Amino acid sequence: MRKITALLFTGVLALMLQSCYGQSAPAQKEQESPAYSRKDSGSVNKSNEEWKKILSPEVYEVARLKGTERPFTSEFEHSKDVGTFYCAVCGNALFRSNAKYESGCGWPSFFEPLSKTSILEAADNTLGMRRTEVMCGKCKSHLGHVFEDGPPPTGLRYCINGVVLDFEKAKTAEKKFNSKKKTDSGS
Repeated sequence: MRKITALLFTGVLALMLQSCYGQSAPAQKEQESPAYSRKDSGSVNKSNEEWKKILSPEVYEVARLKGTERPFTSEFEHSKDVGTFYCAVCGNALFRSNAKYESGCGWPSFFEPLSKTSILEAADNTLGMRRTEVMCGKCKSHLGHVFEDGPPPTGLRYCINGVVLDFEKAKTAEKKFNSKKKTDSGS
């Protein structure tokens, strides 16, 4: 009985410690990280030692060590802004805001990724649970998990740590596109 109690205590303690990491930190920006690019779609392969030098401690904990930010701490959880969510580690486009919904779980939730290649999925049997891990399709950073209790049309809930998300409002992207178009055409 003591062994079971000790194992349960260890598991609960691990979950509590894990949830203490990853306060919503500012996302990595392209100028701060040589691995961050919204233009380059090639895969990014770096060792955890290299990532540790590039990423903030909060982003590193979640993205590379598969941590979890505390629930209800993400600036994106209740965001209603229209735009695109990117991987804060590498700049890969992950989710559109129109796929985001309020699940009440404490983390930003989406019912579908931007594309089939935006994310990767893998079995996750840690802590005695059977879950499906969600990773960035470009840099393989841990994003969160996907569950089969979401809304139509997919029935899926991509429960994503906000600390590993970056966001660009649609109007900001449109302004950048239009100014680049003017520059390219010589107007």
